[in-house]
Amino acid sequence: MNNNKKFVPVMLMPFKEDLSIDYDVLGQLVDFYLESGARGLFANCQSSEMYHLSVEEMVESVRYIVQRVDGRVPIVATGSFGDTIAEQAENVKKIYETGVSAIILITGLLAKEEDSEEVFRSNVLRLLDLTGNIPVGFYECPMPYKRIISPALLGELVETGRVKYHKDTCLDIVSVRQKIAATEAEPTFGLYDAYMVHAVESLKAGSAGLSCIQGNYFPELVVWLCDNYANQGKQADVAKVQEFFTNNMDVMHDTYPASAKYILEQRGLDIGLACRNGSVLPNEDTKKQLDLLRQDFVNLSNEINLAVK
Repeated sequence: MNNNKKFVPVMLMPFKEDLSIDYDVLGQLVDFYLESGARGLFANCQSSEMYHLSVEEMVESVRYIVQRVDGRVPIVATGSFGDTIAEQAENVKKIYETGVSAIILITGLLAKEEDSEEVFRSNVLRLLDLTGNIPVGFYECPMPYKRIISPALLGELVETGRVKYHKDTCLDIVSVRQKIAATEAEPTFGLYDAYMVHAVESLKAGSAGLSCIQGNYFPELVVWLCDNYANQGKQADVAKVQEFFTNNMDVMHDTYPASAKYILEQRGLDIGLACRNGSVLPNEDTKKQLDLLRQDFVNLSNEINLAVK
């Protein structure tokens, strides 16, 4: 059963040992996501270590991803970088010119942490005014701080017709339901949940899909959940998959993204463990824990008849 829910990976960025971008592996990664069933890509995000990329690297890497995908799925990418709204608008334009479907705006970059929601609202409207008709979305990124958009304001902004995408990180299923209700009148908009503890509840509530770091370990399993969450004949398996993601939240977060790169390397990608943000696997015990995680994934996949490598 496919209920048109989409898994949109928050893409990793592979680096060589000298910390330059490894474009050969980036191409492998794009193909891996798509072969796993991803129906969109979120490029130049926190998982891509975006705060450790220059604007030139952002533009170049996103352009490469667009060319590699070649129209197979939509791509969104973060673009709201800069100290002023005017500077952010210029970078939004630069990254949109690569050919992505929409530019994602980081909520924590659009107002200071101490600013009110009205200041945030004003800054967003100014940025929209400076960027023509470019489609945008929001990401409640934890860095530099997490600014959560209220359901009422999200509904207001979606009514402009410019907002097509929202990556939600509020961690509150009640708020997620309220945001979905506030935006349901706009058919071109989709809310994608990042919090896998309530993944099934979110999908049942009407989210457009999932966009989570767990998909950088086992994308096929996230796709399976999007396809089967409402399948009445598979609810026992759905519960097992939900439990797997809930129980393994800590191990997937603790040394991320190096941990995800390690798992993907074990799964056959040529990706190394190099990260610009300082993420490392501290010891052999960490690797053993990740090896157990991968084995649990294989066992679960066998139980639900999901073919993986």
